[in-house]
Amino acid sequence: MFNYACLNPIAAIGLDRFGAEFAQTADAADAQFILVRSADMHEMPVSDSLLAVGRAGAGVNNIPIEAMAEKGIPVFNSPGANANGVKELVLCGMLLASRDIYGGISWIKENAADPGIGKSAEKAKKAFAGTEIKGKTLGVIGLGAIGAQVASAAIALGMDAVGYDPYLSEEAAKRLDPQITVTTSLDDIYAASDYITIHVPALDSTKGMINADAIARMKDGVIFLNFARDVLVNDADMAAALASGKVRKYVSDFPNAASANMPGAIVLPHLGASTAESEDNCAIMAVDELKAFAQTGSIVNSVNFPKLVVGEQTAKYRLCVSFKGDEPAGLPEGKRLLAKRGDIGYAVIDTDTEPDIASVAAAPGVTKARVIFK
Repeated sequence: MFNYACLNPIAAIGLDRFGAEFAQTADAADAQFILVRSADMHEMPVSDSLLAVGRAGAGVNNIPIEAMAEKGIPVFNSPGANANGVKELVLCGMLLASRDIYGGISWIKENAADPGIGKSAEKAKKAFAGTEIKGKTLGVIGLGAIGAQVASAAIALGMDAVGYDPYLSEEAAKRLDPQITVTTSLDDIYAASDYITIHVPALDSTKGMINADAIARMKDGVIFLNFARDVLVNDADMAAALASGKVRKYVSDFPNAASANMPGAIVLPHLGASTAESEDNCAIMAVDELKAFAQTGSIVNSVNFPKLVVGEQTAKYRLCVSFKGDEPAGLPEGKRLLAKRGDIGYAVIDTDTEPDIASVAAAPGVTKARVIFK
């Protein structure tokens, strides 16, 4: 029997997939598995019993993934499960910025008491005129699950799409809409695009990448959309670009003290994946990942551990070992699979001899060890 804890509400359609072998606990200290959405885990004590963390969503900046890896704890996320929900909101943001819809709605509310509001609106609407997106070019920075869908949707709406992703695999490239132009240079995105949307993780290498220098290389009057993470954009530089007119509109799904008070910005309350469908999809994927890890030792969609898909257990005991550095000496003989991600290693060994789990756990470099019984 395994215990799991939810740090945020998780859709029941996902939790129901755990089955009788899993029980929910209100105390995370008693849990072998934790499910989380937005709760901050950075200051949270980590129990020795914790085996894995499942993020019902894509971003993991609320989870100390490196510290978890050091303790032998894989962190899973749900890439692509919320992609359609975010894609639809990006398209909404693009239309909100192109047409002054928000300004027009606000005018109606402010003048709702006017008995002749219909005629007044006809006179006032010129102030809210905008531009159409058809025939314009959308630049997409990051062609993962969300970026690829946004680019394809833009093409379906009559736009041209240019995409940039230095980590695009050959397999992922084959799945892209053939009408998407792929470039290896951000300058190509900046020079060609009337709209730019960013879909990359918040890493040391990407934080603040949209700064004064990057904005200077963009088209005058560009509309910039950020539905990835607020830290990707330098707020002070974006505010200056809006004030000068270099950037026509900035659409962000991440309110902070700067963006919420930024003239020319349309800021949403982090609604990207806030749909019933996205929450269901993320919960299902996160639970399935944790369940597979618990029952078979397989690791898929971990952000801090190597991928290792294992088949049916072929012996009475399956030893699962997380380690750092070289493969630990003294592991039992048997059918084994091993994978590494940088300095983090993971091994699965099927053996008919019961492992001395205490000795394995105490071996130099081992960060976590457990046995699955057939």
